[in-house]
Amino acid sequence: MTDNEVRAEDQVGGPVAGLLLAAGGGRRLGGRPKALLEHRGHLLVEHATDMLRAAGCARVHVVLGARAEDVRARAALDGCVLVDNPDWEQGMGSSLRAGLRSLTGTGARAALVALVDQPGIGAEAMARVGAGYRDETSLVSAAYAGVRGHPVLLGAAHWAGIAATATGDRGARAYLREHEAEIALVECGDVARPYDIDTEADLGHLE
Repeated sequence: MTDNEVRAEDQVGGPVAGLLLAAGGGRRLGGRPKALLEHRGHLLVEHATDMLRAAGCARVHVVLGARAEDVRARAALDGCVLVDNPDWEQGMGSSLRAGLRSLTGTGARAALVALVDQPGIGAEAMARVGAGYRDETSLVSAAYAGVRGHPVLLGAAHWAGIAATATGDRGARAYLREHEAEIALVECGDVARPYDIDTEADLGHLE
């Protein structure tokens, strides 16, 4: 059985696959790819995949872009499916499309989508959102004081619609806005901090 033939029922924790978007080039960080920044003794890409696994995702796809070969060489990502996004410079939307496309045909019925530059969101918040899965029509999002954020769970029934609207750095934002009434919000503000590592000032969040 190949990577793309793993059945959903063979996954620990059910048919939810982890999808980590880790392709950004860190333009506002002087061109340092976020995947290669260090946090608690590990690269951010390693930390995020560890969190997805701890949250119950036995299958994790990681979308790479900027300096993908360096990430492959330096990061311990054994067991992950690495997805190259040659269009990463077009923004997060292209990475989301590439990641969802890579999950098609794997048996996954939902994707738990996390961003590599949010190390303050750990396994507990991811597990809460993942637990909101019901079927392929599920849409679940973490919320912080009632405001929607990451991670998000995207049922497979929505992937085509999301891919059709994911452009630039909007990711699934436009699609989720159109389907707001269908989204189950899960409060995570008590267990996670949803900051982004975008600028030099944000590097102070790293430990």
